[in-house]
Amino acid sequence: MAKPTEALIVIDVQNDFCPGGLLAVPDGDAIIARINAAMRGFGVRVLTQDWHPADHTSFAANHPGAAVYSMLNMPYGPQVLWPVHCVQGSVGAQFHPGLQTDPADLVIRKGFRSAIDSYSAFFENDHTTPTGLDGYLRARGVTAVTLVGLATDFCVAYSALDAARLGYSVTVLEGACRAIDLNGSLANARELMQMAGVVLSV
Repeated sequence: MAKPTEALIVIDVQNDFCPGGLLAVPDGDAIIARINAAMRGFGVRVLTQDWHPADHTSFAANHPGAAVYSMLNMPYGPQVLWPVHCVQGSVGAQFHPGLQTDPADLVIRKGFRSAIDSYSAFFENDHTTPTGLDGYLRARGVTAVTLVGLATDFCVAYSALDAARLGYSVTVLEGACRAIDLNGSLANARELMQMAGVVLSV
């Protein structure tokens, strides 16, 4: 029986983050069957979708001479410069065709402001500009969230940390996530989540 106070938040299961995509996470499509099965156990289901304009400042291609995966200081803090990915309206930005999207109550599009990246489902990377998800969940009476999707060490972790900061009970199903693991980013993200009280479950 699905509990109405518990939400499943499915992070960025999009073509560009799956094998063959422009920013493919290893085995990114291997989690889809588990995510689809998990949806039946939650009263609220939310999908997030990276949705970047082509001129997004997080793209290395928009900084002449900058290397992909290098760091750049933005007004809101350090920013990884990514390959171009999940451009608005592109095939790469679409949800993976294996993901069941019909059960979703809400789709949150993030990263659509060209001057700021948005890893978290709750806030832009300035940690203050909201996506609207918190208000939606509170209006639905949600007190606990479970996160799955891509990638563990970036958008999933940022979402989990923000959810904990907002007072939700937070679980990350690591078996239904995959990581990029950029220069030790996975170990760092796991440590931060555990320190924040996030439950890391298999």
